[in-house]
Amino acid sequence: MYNYGECEICNTTLQERNIQQDFWIKDKLVVIENVPTGVCPRCGEKVVNAEIGEHIAELLRDSERIDKAPTISVPLIRCEVATGMA
Repeated sequence: MYNYGECEICNTTLQERNIQQDFWIKDKLVVIENVPTGVCPRCGEKVVNAEIGEHIAELLRDSERIDKAPTISVPLIRCEVATGMA
């Protein structure tokens, strides 16, 4: 288990979790699952170590692997707000 240290935002000790991380690559949503990540239990900040970051970058450069990966369907909801409303 990697020691992620403390959260840069609230100084709480980060806990290792495996998460799903999403990336937009050329207008295409790519989700990587099972990413070891330091997660702050207080504010939710997330951090990966350098080795994991490099591995993710490799995965995202592998267009053949992305093209062959299974796909998922996600809801797409349009935010329709009248002008002047916050």
